[in-house]
Amino acid sequence: MQYEKDKQDYFIYIEKDEQIMHSLTKFCLDNNIQNGKISGIGAVKMTEIGSYDIVKKEYLKKEYSDVFELVSFEGNVTLKENQPFVHAHVVLSNHNMATVGGHLFESTVAAVGEFFLRKFEGSAFRKLNREVGLPCICLQNDFK
Repeated sequence: MQYEKDKQDYFIYIEKDEQIMHSLTKFCLDNNIQNGKISGIGAVKMTEIGSYDIVKKEYLKKEYSDVFELVSFEGNVTLKENQPFVHAHVVLSNHNMATVGGHLFESTVAAVGEFFLRKFEGSAFRKLNREVGLPCICLQNDFK
């Protein structure tokens, strides 16, 4: 992995055969990034994505071993159990230009992984919301 920093912004290059979620989480941990926004593009393989079933309160997961274009990666960083947690959704495109997408569990860079992370000084964290069944974001202010 390579990166450049400009104030609160990081341009991150995840290299071939590196895992995306693992690399971004470790980067946030090593650089004391607790809250932020991440976007990215690239080419990936060995990908596991999912969709949350709100009735069963569990993820439906699917694995893809093929190479896909990473058309869109959008995510955020918050604290979960006092550790940086990267939450991301992706859109992937195959060689027929057909797309699939969902919550990203993990993916490996097949060729390039180009990401932009903007750190912000916030206090957002995740706490289990039993009604939803997921650790949801908790913020400092309520809007009513």
